[in-house]
Amino acid sequence: MTILTETAAADATSSVLAARKAHNAKLSANADKKRAVWFPIAFLAALLVLPALQFTGNYNYVLHLVLFTACYVTMASGWNILGGFTGYISLGHNVFFAIGGYFAGMIFARYGISTIILAPFAGLLCAFVGYLIGSVTLKTRGPSFIISSLALVMIARILFDHWQFVGGANGVALKSNDLSVEWAKLPYYYAFVILAAFSVWASYKIKHSKLGLGLRAISKDEIKAESAGIDTRTYKVLAFAVSGAFVGMAGAIWGEYLTYIRPNIFLIILVSVNMVLMCILGGKGTIAGPVIGAILIIAFNELFVATLGASELNILATGVLMVVVLLFFPLGIVGTLARHHRLPRILNWD
Repeated sequence: MTILTETAAADATSSVLAARKAHNAKLSANADKKRAVWFPIAFLAALLVLPALQFTGNYNYVLHLVLFTACYVTMASGWNILGGFTGYISLGHNVFFAIGGYFAGMIFARYGISTIILAPFAGLLCAFVGYLIGSVTLKTRGPSFIISSLALVMIARILFDHWQFVGGANGVALKSNDLSVEWAKLPYYYAFVILAAFSVWASYKIKHSKLGLGLRAISKDEIKAESAGIDTRTYKVLAFAVSGAFVGMAGAIWGEYLTYIRPNIFLIILVSVNMVLMCILGGKGTIAGPVIGAILIIAFNELFVATLGASELNILATGVLMVVVLLFFPLGIVGTLARHHRLPRILNWD
């Protein structure tokens, strides 16, 4: 009798597991039908051939806008791993922007090694620093963590302003490349576009991994996540380190593109605020959200600067736009549309 009972229990367990596997496969198939995988690939292909416009005229301004947007897509996607997936709002991520910029910039200034080559190493350094900082700051939660991230920026600003080895507040001038004016932006254009594509792809992989599942559980309820056996401390520190790595790689290339590194380029609060606003506007915790947010904020900012000038009116118009959009899209554009099942397939990257 005992043997028959155990056999029946094993059969029942196998049936449940098979049913669950079939259900998951059905969900995956339905999700794939809702995605338009071709769109991000086609969009990336269009960006890769865009510099061909230079053969027909001077489109340096267009190339600058695209690479500037790609830079922020990289940073916003990196920030989204911590702020979107994990739910920890950081206003100090531009510290990694500075670390990456100074690390690669100083090596480039002294030894002539391109920052594009050094960007992955800058990312590793920022991941290591992020792991150390996260081990301390992530002991706090909520407003305390936000305040600690702001304090991190202030400490870094004081340090770089008075560190004479890196030029102090005056910074260090970097050599420009030897390409003609028409093609001088090309290496940085492709570097930022590829880096942005990689950051979006990596965000997708992280979100759908065991790490991403744990991070989203922490975002929903950290106490319940701990009760479920998730090592929340390790997960949070890893998220902090990975997000810092993407921001650091962007900073490494940005310094050489500008041909100088200086604290007031990297360590101003506007850089961190832009990362946060882009994710909130596009949809915090989504894959396409940081991309949409970066495109919209930079596009509208350029429009307001062109029409209203670089004054307080530009800042006011941007603020009003953010308020209006979030009134109608409280979860961000992608998040709100997905919640109401109105998200176009071309924006369904999750």
